Amino acid sequence: MDSRPLSAVVIGGTHSGVGKTTITLGMIGALRRRGLTVQPFKVGPDFIDPLHHGHAAGRPSRNLDGWMLSADTNRQRFAAATADADAVVIEGVMGLYDGSEGKSDRGSAAEMAKLLDLPVILVVDAGAMARSAAALIHGYVSFDPAVRVVGVILNNVGGAAHANMIRDAVGDSIAILGALPRVADLVIPERHLGLYLPHEGRQDFVEQAANLLEAHIDIDQLLRMTRIERRRAPLPAAQPEPRVRIGVARDEAFCFYYADNLELLAQAGAQLVEFSPIRDPMPSNLDGLYIGGGYPELHAQELAENSDATTAIREFAASGGPIYAECGGLMYLAEQLRLGDEVYPLCGILPFSTTMPGRLKLAYVEVETTGGLFGGGRSARGHVFHRSEISGDQPVARCYQTRTSRGEQGEEGYHHRNVLASYIHLHFASDPGLAVALVDRCEAFRSGAHALIS
Repeated sequence: MDSRPLSAVVIGGTHSGVGKTTITLGMIGALRRRGLTVQPFKVGPDFIDPLHHGHAAGRPSRNLDGWMLSADTNRQRFAAATADADAVVIEGVMGLYDGSEGKSDRGSAAEMAKLLDLPVILVVDAGAMARSAAALIHGYVSFDPAVRVVGVILNNVGGAAHANMIRDAVGDSIAILGALPRVADLVIPERHLGLYLPHEGRQDFVEQAANLLEAHIDIDQLLRMTRIERRRAPLPAAQPEPRVRIGVARDEAFCFYYADNLELLAQAGAQLVEFSPIRDPMPSNLDGLYIGGGYPELHAQELAENSDATTAIREFAASGGPIYAECGGLMYLAEQLRLGDEVYPLCGILPFSTTMPGRLKLAYVEVETTGGLFGGGRSARGHVFHRSEISGDQPVARCYQTRTSRGEQGEEGYHHRNVLASYIHLHFASDPGLAVALVDRCEAFRSGAHALIS
């Protein structure tokens, strides 16, 4: 067993907006100042928080999810990603016990803490309470004794007297690790799908958050009290020689990718070639395209003006080139994007348009494939989180049978020639055969053995 020390903690909150992300980023920054390699994670399907984590940690953050991924897969992905780390910081989702349903903790930070046997630090917004905070803390700590809450961080505290009132009320029942004062300008702005992206906010945010934590929390004590045994990591998969080149659209407009998806594609034999549909032409000599989600609606004019890219992608599709697109990628492949009175022509591959803003659609989704790029008979899981919608008729075949975590059934997976576009963000680790199937399709196209999928 590897004897190198490893600290790991789940940052749970009493509710959304309590300050988990700020504290997570500050903790990552403070640990890195100590020369530690920090591996961040996010519980749940979110893409935006992991982008902030990765920016702070200097390495990709990964998603752990009790609904999308099996218990064994979560354990394996955790062990593999932390093999070279000195510290692990896992940001929870919503409140500590909130997940995919009310009758259990499935999909919650509490579930993941139990699954991985990790300590939890509870973040409490104490801004509008004093003694009552002790009752709240007691409820969270005692609600499920199997969840190992080892300490509390009080946020938005009015001053030393306020913090001491709460400490007196809590007593010795649990450690109060720190009391953070209100800092009005240490906030990441939000918009329709969540937080602004890292490049859009103040560039010293992580540094200032780390300063805040170091001034009010004993970071070294926190490291000591969250020591865990290293998990036995699976042997690293031998990286195969690339057999295909897959272009990955990655810029401000397309930035929602699970790190595991890209890693699984590489392990299946893909050389991933990143490019910006905002600024770049489509790379040459590609055998496939992967266009993820993001914010094409914020960059519609730039995307429309880069006709070199849209024309090349349209011609690639017409030649039978495999293209897999999720959410924002679906919008980009459509004929046009309508934003109010403005209309932006895009790739024109899918015979419909999209519009903004629709009603927020948010759900976990299970997919059974019936054809398309992944072939039939596959079962995978993912989630939807979007406000755009397809307008008008949708004269495109479907190759997904879907069922949400709430039991709602439907059809999705818009399949046109060798193009598959969907509002569903699939997590490839829910069925690693997805990555292999996509790479196989790209290899068939490369060898000239492909046929347009009917």
